[in-house]
Amino acid sequence: MKYLSKIIFATTLSLSFLALDPTQAAEKQLTILVAIPDLAFPFFVHMADQIKDEAKKIGGIELIVSDGQRSSPKETADIEAAITKGVDGMVVDPNDVDALAPAIQEAVDAKIPVVTIDRRVDKVPGILAHVGADNVKGGEAQGQLIEKLFPNGATLMNLQGQSGASPAIDRNKGLHNVIDQAKDKYKIVFEDTAGFDRSKGLAMTESALAGMSTPPDVIVAANDDMALGALEALKARNLIGKVKLIGFDALPEALGQIRAGNMTATIEQMPGGQVRGALQTLVAFLREGKKPAEKVMLLTPIAITKDNLNQAERLDEVK
Repeated sequence: MKYLSKIIFATTLSLSFLALDPTQAAEKQLTILVAIPDLAFPFFVHMADQIKDEAKKIGGIELIVSDGQRSSPKETADIEAAITKGVDGMVVDPNDVDALAPAIQEAVDAKIPVVTIDRRVDKVPGILAHVGADNVKGGEAQGQLIEKLFPNGATLMNLQGQSGASPAIDRNKGLHNVIDQAKDKYKIVFEDTAGFDRSKGLAMTESALAGMSTPPDVIVAANDDMALGALEALKARNLIGKVKLIGFDALPEALGQIRAGNMTATIEQMPGGQVRGALQTLVAFLREGKKPAEKVMLLTPIAITKDNLNQAERLDEVK
């Protein structure tokens, strides 16, 4: 996918990320921390790769990419170490928005500009900007697709994400925004958190299906890892194609399963667009003193099915 200097965001919100002049880009060498929640997740690995590539394009930037290992204390320690080191700025994707708020506040108090990505930290007012996806709209896109697939109603299994993570909360809210309007038609027969984890998604789906006399019409998951775990459970029961499966994140593996007809859909939230926009915003402030026009910048996720695979950001990675 080509990244445009202008990205259209949700509703009427829009932001033109600044195209940095190469001569200005070389004026000041910058050291920037990129705090990632867990590099064991392919989604976050892609984010790290994309921001590294953007840093090379801009020039004059040393990135310190830290792996939070899905531990808020570890990510907190990474941020505190970067404060001690005296980095020029930070791009932070918090493992847990509440748990990471004190460390981010420390950075802000130390006059280090912080741009958050993916997960918004509302408790720290001094953050320079947030660039992310509108996860509520992403959840709504899942619900709207279910309505389209089953206009006369359906039974649903809902695999929720990591407790305390704002994307999990918002995606679940968006899904319920849609299906709760017609509770007589769309009934959730199972709903629990599988923590954004593939193995938990598999185990939870196996357990849930074992307790049902009839499988649900749809399994909806708050990320593709859980959906791919659920896919294994469906395969074991010969339910591929009989139960619709909708994920979130548009991972290459999920896109491949959609192309093969094993998964129904996923939600594209443009993680590359998020991190590139965040770095551009931070560098523009550090080198030119330009504050973003909007403190909260949200990309609108879209549902990816077999019919519009070409709109997926990572389609070229599908093997």
